[in-house]
Amino acid sequence: MIQVPMFSGYLFLHEAVDKKTYIEVQKARGIVRILGERWDRLSPIANVEIESLQRVLDAQLTLTPYPYLDEGQRVRITGGPLKGVEGFLVKNKLRKGLLVLSVNLLQQSVVAVVDCTWVDPA
Repeated sequence: MIQVPMFSGYLFLHEAVDKKTYIEVQKARGIVRILGERWDRLSPIANVEIESLQRVLDAQLTLTPYPYLDEGQRVRITGGPLKGVEGFLVKNKLRKGLLVLSVNLLQQSVVAVVDCTWVDPA
């Protein structure tokens, strides 16, 4: 389980979920609902999205909530601590850009400032 403070109200659970686990998670204080149709048809978040968020958190970059994007240029970071991370580059000014990482299921995003010399189209 990782906590991503900019996705307020969401808890990310990385565990095989059977009916008993599903019921126990639902009992947790503050849980409104679990995303998916029912316990055996949950809506998983893509591993690449979770791994990208974890890499940004591990790099201790400052993250800021950002509006979810449906369209935009997808990019891959080619150097530095975020090498291999993919996201959307939404601004490129004086070698600094904004890399947007999105969680499609939640329709929420965060943005980090990156060095544009390490950015290639994905």
